[in-house]
Amino acid sequence: MGKRKEESISKPGSHKRQRQEYADEHSDESNEEENSQSSADSNSTVGEVGIIESIQLKNFMCHSMLGPFQFGSNLNFVVGSNGSGKSSVLTALIVGLGGKATATNRGSSLKMFVRDGETSADISITLRNRGRDAFKPEVYGGSIIVNQHITLDGSRSYRLKSKSGTLISSKKEELIGILDHFNIQVDNPVSVLTQEMSKHFLQSKNEGDKYKFFMKATQLEQMKEDYSSIMKTKENTCIQIEQGVERLQELKRLYCKKKEHYKSIGFVNDMRNRLEELKHKMAWAVVGEMEKEIQPIKEGIRTEEGNTDKFIQKLEECQVKVSEAEEKYKTIQEKLITVSEEAQALHPQHISLKADVQARRKAVNEAEVLYNRFKTELKHLGKDNEQLRKRIEELKSSANQVSEPEKLERQRKIAHLREQLKAVHDEETMIGQQVDQFQQAIYKYKEEHARLRREDCDVKEALGAKQKQLRELKDSKTNTLKRFGPHIPAFLEAVETAYRQGRFKHKPVGPLGAFIHPKDAELTLAVECCLKSLVQAFCCDNHSDERALQLLMSKYYPRGFRPQIIVNKFQNEVYDVRHRGVHHPEFPSVLTALEIDHAVVANCLIDVRRIEAILLIKSSCKAREVMQFNRPPKNCREAFTAEGDQVFERRYYSSDYLRPKFLSKDVEAEISHLEKEIENKKSQLTASQQRLYSIENEIRQNEDHLHSLRRRQKELQIKIRRTNAEIADIENMEEHQSVDIRTLEDEAEENKGKMESVKKDMQQQSRKMEELKNTLQLAEKKLEEMKEKIHQVEEVAGPIKDELNQADSEVENSKRRLQHYEDKQKEHLACIKRHKELLAVKEKELEEKTAQARQIYSERMEVSRTVKSLDAEMNRLRERINSENLRHGNREEIVQQFHDAKERYEDANTKVKHLKKFIRLLEEIMTQRFKIYRQFLRLLSLRCKLYFDNLLRLRACSGKILFDHKNETLSITVQPREEDKAALNDVRSLSGGERSFSTVCFILSLWSITESPFRCLDEFDVYMDMVNRRIAMDMILKVADSQHHRQFILLTPQRMSSLPTCPRIRILRMQDPERGQRTLNFQNRNDKEEDQ
Repeated sequence: MGKRKEESISKPGSHKRQRQEYADEHSDESNEEENSQSSADSNSTVGEVGIIESIQLKNFMCHSMLGPFQFGSNLNFVVGSNGSGKSSVLTALIVGLGGKATATNRGSSLKMFVRDGETSADISITLRNRGRDAFKPEVYGGSIIVNQHITLDGSRSYRLKSKSGTLISSKKEELIGILDHFNIQVDNPVSVLTQEMSKHFLQSKNEGDKYKFFMKATQLEQMKEDYSSIMKTKENTCIQIEQGVERLQELKRLYCKKKEHYKSIGFVNDMRNRLEELKHKMAWAVVGEMEKEIQPIKEGIRTEEGNTDKFIQKLEECQVKVSEAEEKYKTIQEKLITVSEEAQALHPQHISLKADVQARRKAVNEAEVLYNRFKTELKHLGKDNEQLRKRIEELKSSANQVSEPEKLERQRKIAHLREQLKAVHDEETMIGQQVDQFQQAIYKYKEEHARLRREDCDVKEALGAKQKQLRELKDSKTNTLKRFGPHIPAFLEAVETAYRQGRFKHKPVGPLGAFIHPKDAELTLAVECCLKSLVQAFCCDNHSDERALQLLMSKYYPRGFRPQIIVNKFQNEVYDVRHRGVHHPEFPSVLTALEIDHAVVANCLIDVRRIEAILLIKSSCKAREVMQFNRPPKNCREAFTAEGDQVFERRYYSSDYLRPKFLSKDVEAEISHLEKEIENKKSQLTASQQRLYSIENEIRQNEDHLHSLRRRQKELQIKIRRTNAEIADIENMEEHQSVDIRTLEDEAEENKGKMESVKKDMQQQSRKMEELKNTLQLAEKKLEEMKEKIHQVEEVAGPIKDELNQADSEVENSKRRLQHYEDKQKEHLACIKRHKELLAVKEKELEEKTAQARQIYSERMEVSRTVKSLDAEMNRLRERINSENLRHGNREEIVQQFHDAKERYEDANTKVKHLKKFIRLLEEIMTQRFKIYRQFLRLLSLRCKLYFDNLLRLRACSGKILFDHKNETLSITVQPREEDKAALNDVRSLSGGERSFSTVCFILSLWSITESPFRCLDEFDVYMDMVNRRIAMDMILKVADSQHHRQFILLTPQRMSSLPTCPRIRILRMQDPERGQRTLNFQNRNDKEEDQ
């Protein structure tokens, strides 16, 4: 009994063990079959790239889980009853490898493949990737896993993984590259013939359909369509060439005209060329001078680096001297320590004697102090006694000299003078208070005067602005553009003229305010406060137009007052801002509150000001509530009120404007309002000037009063000083009061008693002091003897100390010298570092200047002149060029127009030449390709005929295929048996099985002339009887046997029990569907036999 290898895929929930079953139950025969299979696989040539190794489906069509299951490398049969899911595998293969839903004939959209009740479906296909034709083997390895995820909305995503499961790419382009590399064509019916396509093809009797099938299978149809598209493109190109030639003549005439004008300013070109040459020289002259500056720095660095060794040598010498001096110092110090220890032993006795002397000297000093105190006291008492005696005598002698009437007169005169002085003081105080009052009044008047002057200036300035605005508003009654400035109409006319002359690629748009109109008049001020200077701005398409507009503006606008120019690519459609704009049910955004006449203006305001994200809210309270009390609406950055106030989430700014200036629609109302404001300003100015005149009079009067008061104040101050002096003189003449002479005499007697007591104490203290001095002399004598002993020791230590000091001095000098050279070395190294840094900076500047010079002029120039002389000559040339430009017109415009015309002409000429050359080359190529195409068509037709005839002979039949390439038909004629050769029947006269058999022969013929790593057929034998099915199967087995490098996947409802034993044949049996089943089971037929 024949044995075959089969596989089955069980349900995910089944606990039944998978196993291989054979009709023969002997395990040794099974092992022999596996060994023979492995040896056969190793010896045969199997497909190495592009064949399908495995497929797994999840939630696909009606299956919750199908697979995974493995395909053989050569011939595979997927068998099962109708409805078991065979076609689902084929459909998943087409969809999983990037095919369209319509190519499967199972649905019009990918979302139809998602299982009911699920949100997505997944397909996993593993392709073999081995051998020399492998695709990126170092990345993917031996297999490529293609995972596809399909969602309910019909979208799908790819995940391409290596054999190990590593994600490599998620791009469809990578999958297309893999399919192209493996030559996999899932939409080619020869590679994958679906059930619907198979039925249609088997039942079709239309010879045109068969021819189309042949053309599509061999990809000749695609080649033919490509050639048709190329020829149509050629016709369109020829039309463009004809139009281009006409346009070229116009451009040539314009170019000749501009060329003549350009030649008329040729001598200016000579000067400009000379100026350009001087620029080149100037660039390289700067480089040369910088190189000359760098050279001394380099030489200085080399010199300094040469001196570095000298510093190192000096440092080493100094270090040796320091070491020697320190060694000498250490030796002398040891000698001194020895002598000092001897002196140290005498120190305790010396300290004791010294303390005793100090104590006795202190006692002597205290005695002397006390003695001197007594002596001083006696002296003071003597002086006091003498003074008392003299005072008593003076009082006695002067008591009778002054008379009583003179005393009374002086006292009366002093009293009178004091009264006068008090009156003058009072008057002077009152005048001082008045002076302060007048000063304060003058200061206040001057402050108010200054304030009124400032207000007067502000009012005059505001009045001038209002009058200017009124004139502009009156002018705008006849021309609304004058609201943006009196010169705007003339400027826009100049822009129009320049655009007609070709100086602009796209006509600039502006002022932007002329294109916008508020829908609600109450929000006009809010819109102006939001846009501000953008109302007067202009918009250009590119930077070249911007420069041309700037040049034109310089003639109409003073510097510093030019409007803003915005460069923004012109588009005909307004941006779609629905996802980033603010949407509020009650309040509009600036974008929705405006009627904008031009899409460019709308796009410009969206880009520059983001008007789609700004709300307009009339009430300031409501604005605060929306923006600050609650969370701002989504995408909202700020808001403006009807008064022009700006509201943020955490800030609030009041507006400086009261009425709109540019966007108001009611001009008459604005004029009336301005006239009233001007009248108010004039009356305000008149009242202010009257008030200024009144304040100036008040200031003059108060200053006069102040001067008179200050004169009177000075007079009173002089009088006060004189009266005080007179009182002082009288008081000095007044006699002293009488003194009690008796009291003074008593004091003199008492003083004499004190003097006697002090004399006795002084004598006693003198005797005590002499005794203390004698004891002090004895103690000092002992101390001197001890000092002599110490001195003798110190005399020995003295020279040693001198030597030690000298050695210490030598050490210090050596260290200072070492430190000096170290500092010098550091300074030297720092100097080298600074010079190197300076050199690096200079070299960097030199590189930059050299790079700039090479940009200006690439070749190095040797320049002998200085930068200064070159600059002077360049300035003279510029002046001459400017003067010539004034005479002949703007030279840049003439040159620019000439070059533009030349560039357009040469560009158009080049394009026409290239297109003509392209057409000639295309004609040659297409002639050759059409020739090859027809030859290729004949060869493929011939090969198909030969293969078809050969396959029919296997059934002892004869027939042929007739190709009519002119009418695009393909007819197949078959003679069922050899014995009736005279009667060739058309396919339409054959039975269903014979027609299916002949169609299979035709498909096998197409297989032989096309290349693909695998072939798939769905229900190829559905209309065959057993005899034809057997013959067709034998042919397929023979073809598969002759093409080991290709994979064949055949889907059939037949059981395929009569297939021969072969290791290259693999049968995948699908379980019959059950009622209510959600997942289809695959079960190996041998499993069933083993269970039985």
